[in-house]
Amino acid sequence: MEAIIEKMSDEDTGVPVKTVKSFMTKIPSVFTGTDLISWMVKTMAIDDQEALHVAHLMASHGYFFPIDDHCLTVKNDNTFYRFQTPYFWPSHCWEPENTDYAVYLCKRTMQNKTRLELADYEAENLAKLQKMFSRKWEFIFMQAEAQSKVDKKRDKLERKVLDSQERAFWDVYRPMPGCVNTTELDIKKACRSNRPISESHKNLYLGIPSSHTLPNAETHTVPSIEILSKEIELLKTRLDRSNTKVSKVSEALIGYFEQYVEYDPFFIPPEFTNPWISDNSDMWEQEKLAKEISTRRVKRWAFSLQELLQDSIGREQFIRFLDKEFSGENLKFWEAVQELKTLPQKEIPPKVNEIWNEYLGQDASCPINVDSQSFEITKKNLQKPDRWSFDVAAAHVYHLMKSDSYSRYLRSEMYKDFLNGSKKKTSVKGIRSIVSFSGRRDTATS
Repeated sequence: MEAIIEKMSDEDTGVPVKTVKSFMTKIPSVFTGTDLISWMVKTMAIDDQEALHVAHLMASHGYFFPIDDHCLTVKNDNTFYRFQTPYFWPSHCWEPENTDYAVYLCKRTMQNKTRLELADYEAENLAKLQKMFSRKWEFIFMQAEAQSKVDKKRDKLERKVLDSQERAFWDVYRPMPGCVNTTELDIKKACRSNRPISESHKNLYLGIPSSHTLPNAETHTVPSIEILSKEIELLKTRLDRSNTKVSKVSEALIGYFEQYVEYDPFFIPPEFTNPWISDNSDMWEQEKLAKEISTRRVKRWAFSLQELLQDSIGREQFIRFLDKEFSGENLKFWEAVQELKTLPQKEIPPKVNEIWNEYLGQDASCPINVDSQSFEITKKNLQKPDRWSFDVAAAHVYHLMKSDSYSRYLRSEMYKDFLNGSKKKTSVKGIRSIVSFSGRRDTATS
């Protein structure tokens, strides 16, 4: 994004930046949304919609911003925008703290300008920060006052540009309610990448001033027991997985509910009534009615491989598909490993040898394809065979089926034909029920 911004801000070939006269004032260093989108379409060889989407992403990260709005979006019209100074770019700036935000809001209240008045959400944030930092609010006020005096010495147009750039910076890091916060850390990505904690954060946690660093081998000093114990506690917190982003959890729960609401008997009546509370035994006999399988049931196979394998008819269909692709031994091996976990202890050793000879041995009758690491681990586990000896190999095979065979099955004509066939049967069954109901109604009427 920054490479594109550098090309955009080029004086000769970039987006035309100008100073606009508006009644009695001048608006310095601005460009319109139309000029921006036109430049992107011409230079990046993309259409209007793609250009607008890319512009939205760049604005949400604060590389340019509207001068009259706190919402960091782009419109393909004559709305004025301004480039952010490189000092405030995400790659160049620090992660601001609440004290910095308090100083900024406090400074805004000292400047008697209509354009600098606090919005409602900013006024609420200021009140919260004032309550939070009540003990050192005098220090924050003094900092804000000093910055305000320095700003007043600047040229009028320069001050106007700097004020808007500083405001846009805080619109990125403290966005107005309802806007996307691009700086919020995704806990899943942080855990996957195992992000190291910066030295400044570590020193702050350990109670060491930022101008110092932790003792190490080069300084030939031995850290105290207190510092070491604090560092151990810090490392323990990094191993903790209980901290979860609430917004991500809520999205996952909503998505799960929306996916399974059709199968929730509290909201939608099930296909077969519960035989324990009714005289209807269709639920027990549904396997015999395989030819009349419903669309709801077939659609559920597409939720996950686990849903497909849990359904007896779905499992049969998947086995037929795997046999057509000459990979049916993968599912047979995985099922044999699952069965191994349920056997009595005395049957475990012979079953382990049987599985090895059939699927992984040198002269296996149904050899499966596993990576060398899984094979070596499994071979080592056979020195002391137990019901978990094949877990690594089974996990590898399951991943292969899930990422390759299962996705191809859902795209295959075999699944589509089965789904369309069940839809037709469902519709025919519905028509028959309507006709029979009409016949019964007419008979009752006569």
